[in-house]
Amino acid sequence: MDNTKRKKGKSLLGFPSDYCVVDIETTGLSSVFNEIIEISAVRYRNFKKDETFSTLVKPVKKIPSFITRLTGISNSMVENAPDIESAVMDFYNFLGNDIIMGYNVNFDINFLYDFLLRKHDIILGNDYLDVLRFSRLALPQLSSRSQTSVADHYGININGAHRAEVDCEICNSCYLKLKDEPSVIEAVNKRAKKK
Repeated sequence: MDNTKRKKGKSLLGFPSDYCVVDIETTGLSSVFNEIIEISAVRYRNFKKDETFSTLVKPVKKIPSFITRLTGISNSMVENAPDIESAVMDFYNFLGNDIIMGYNVNFDINFLYDFLLRKHDIILGNDYLDVLRFSRLALPQLSSRSQTSVADHYGININGAHRAEVDCEICNSCYLKLKDEPSVIEAVNKRAKKK
């Protein structure tokens, strides 16, 4: 499915105040060969945290040890977790029509899109905003624009990073800083004038 053209929503460049920050943890980079082991979504209303969805997911195969080292998620932790069929559907029901926000969010959307399509024949068509785009506009001087590097640049606490819910909150904190950067404001205004 990696080569399939997905019918995703529109990529936005703006400053929504109502959105849902989404993050997943996986066993690798391919939605064909790898699995989701955690899904989190944090809903924001008027830039304030409103509601949270978070679940571990029991994969079919064992979690590789390097993924456990990265995320802290072990095979014993997911032993009684829901399977992907129910977890991805619960996520979809929580998300509703919200704008999806995330950091390098196409990765997360592609996995969720593919599993929703594969397991439930549902197309994930929500519009989305990638906070990584803002960091590229605002922070060209950083040698790395990973989420943790950008968070560190702004003095945002990154304890617990690489767990999905914590990553959602770090992403939102980065968004709130980046949306006030002059170069980001200029790019958004330019795009708005073209419409």
